[in-house]
Amino acid sequence: MKYRTVFDIIGPVMIGPSSSHTAGAARIGRVARTLFARQPDVVDITFYGSFAQTHKGHGTDIAIVGGILDFDTFDRRIVDSLAIAKDLGVDVNFHVSQDEADHPNTARIKLRDKEGFQLEVVGISIGGGKIEMTEINGFPLKLSGNAPTLLVLHEDRYGMISGVSNALAKYKINIGAMEMARREKGSEALMVIETDQPIPERLVEEITSMPYVLSVSVLMP
Repeated sequence: MKYRTVFDIIGPVMIGPSSSHTAGAARIGRVARTLFARQPDVVDITFYGSFAQTHKGHGTDIAIVGGILDFDTFDRRIVDSLAIAKDLGVDVNFHVSQDEADHPNTARIKLRDKEGFQLEVVGISIGGGKIEMTEINGFPLKLSGNAPTLLVLHEDRYGMISGVSNALAKYKINIGAMEMARREKGSEALMVIETDQPIPERLVEEITSMPYVLSVSVLMP
């Protein structure tokens, strides 16, 4: 593995003790919160592999809840995140799975609110505070969260990719990486686009108004 900077080895500024088990977990939780775009009322967290075995001792539980509360990796409130969540009325439930996962540091997060809105994501902590989101609401993907990212949920229709790509070109936004996933032919599809420039709100509004687009989310690093 090649490292670009020393921070790829020692990890980000963070509440310890482990870049993989705390900083990475906090980032997974924070990505889930960003995609959910609101404070959840019910949180279910399932740990797999190494996370399942050491989540309490390494602070993975408090870190991932801190991320769900929108705390950054260095936010000292992470230490008290379970108590803060309780005070906010957020019902947090932890589960440990014996099922094998593709990566030892894997967590599945389910978020729900009182209005019935739900989100389910799977994330892995790959070391040095870096993460990959590998699933969103059943759609497989690889999302690092290291670049501005546009997520477009839409009906599986022809012309959707070109429509979104043309909108990005209109705002002079370059596509760094792009991934598509769909449940089945003609059903819902998810477009995940990492860009080299920030994604303006007016572009989000324009894509949201396109025919067959169901929802649009933006993830900023």
